[in-house]
Amino acid sequence: MTIQVFGHKSPDTDSTGSPIIWSWYLNEVQGEAATPVLLGEPNTEAAFMLTRWGFEKPAIIADVAADAPVVIVDTNNPAELPASINSADILAIIDHHKLVGGLETKGPIDITVRPLACTATIMIDLMGEAAARMPEDIKGAALTCILSDTLEFRSPTTTPHDRAVAEKLAAELGLDIPTYAAEMFAAKSDVSAFSDAELIRMDSKEYEVDGTSFRVSVLETTAPEIPLGRKDSLMESFKAVEAEDGVDQVLLFVVDILKEEATLLVPNDLVKTVAEKSFGVPVTGDLVVLPGIMSRKKQIIPNLKV
Repeated sequence: MTIQVFGHKSPDTDSTGSPIIWSWYLNEVQGEAATPVLLGEPNTEAAFMLTRWGFEKPAIIADVAADAPVVIVDTNNPAELPASINSADILAIIDHHKLVGGLETKGPIDITVRPLACTATIMIDLMGEAAARMPEDIKGAALTCILSDTLEFRSPTTTPHDRAVAEKLAAELGLDIPTYAAEMFAAKSDVSAFSDAELIRMDSKEYEVDGTSFRVSVLETTAPEIPLGRKDSLMESFKAVEAEDGVDQVLLFVVDILKEEATLLVPNDLVKTVAEKSFGVPVTGDLVVLPGIMSRKKQIIPNLKV
């Protein structure tokens, strides 16, 4: 059976590109039949990557079949995976997030979880000498993933190794990183076609703090005025998303990539309390700016308090 390789729901660039990269490796180096799939529509930056490097959009799947062979990348959280994931035959996990627990496998598997900024960086390391065989489109996907996850090395999750791998790929592709990253971020910032609910869920993870469940959403952009210009309708849409997704509160952070700061929308007293306790800032209106906050994984989630 063909191995399905996929990342998390609401696929960002890394969860779109890494399945493509690893499927290439399994097919061309390991000689195993594999195909990348997605668990939802890719975001605008991921769609840019697919077009820029000539990939067809992978098929979108709603669930996995019992005993289907799969490789999970860029997550190990069952809440971000198909409902039937534990009935599938999980062959491997490649990730850079903390261990959550809850996945069940049918036997011993290969698990690689490393404290790097991007799954694509880990994959290139795992390939070893075979990484030199990557064609331009696979190298382009890997570079895009790393620049996306590191916000062009601005994110505090960035490691020297992520940067070194990205710079090597860019040199091999003949690309200037600032120029290419600007194209990526322009694509990411074009959110005009998305509904409020789609924006809220575009890059979003569920997280619980002391019995309160949150949908923690991040919009990374070089044009923060676009989503912030919709703040009233976005905050009104929080209620519908909370009801549909079964969470107590949406937290929406608009990350300004260039200014290296986040703006949190504050629709009520609960979020006001969260902002003040978590980030040590006074809140007087329906927005609060958080200087230096760039990373949900490293700066937002670990600090959340209610």
